[in-house]
Amino acid sequence: MEEYSVFYNIKELEKNILKNLAKPIKDKDFNRKIIYRPTPTQMRIVDYMLNNIDKKEIYQKDIEEALKLSKATVSDVINRMEKNGLIERNINPSDTRSRLIILSNEAKKQFEINKKRLQELEKKAQINITHEELEIFSNILNKMIQNLANEQEEQHDPIKKHI
Repeated sequence: MEEYSVFYNIKELEKNILKNLAKPIKDKDFNRKIIYRPTPTQMRIVDYMLNNIDKKEIYQKDIEEALKLSKATVSDVINRMEKNGLIERNINPSDTRSRLIILSNEAKKQFEINKKRLQELEKKAQINITHEELEIFSNILNKMIQNLANEQEEQHDPIKKHI
């Protein structure tokens, strides 16, 4: 029986996804190539902010906790997003150490364009795959994610190992 390298196949899939997303696209409104393509982490941040738009204020700490990312990672990504005009940071009047994060209209536009691209790419990737196969694949991936998440928790909490 052939030995399966699941991680290798997942990495190959990721590489092909990113290669397809890296292809230039045109902005139909201005007939120009869109130069800026958000990273997957930036897309996750924009998605989180859009899904929590009813919140009065969103801070870096909210993003760190919701997306389970380190302070350094979020800080770096937020800095790049600000540099690229995707967000603005305003001082919190009640706590000058924290910054309110606000999405720009450009971020919303880029998010929608890239979300559509991802949906189209996902449809292409699913050609000749049945609904049942996708369901099994999704269940297996979720179990693997959970297995690795549990392993990581156990490494950080030695007491859990012995329970």
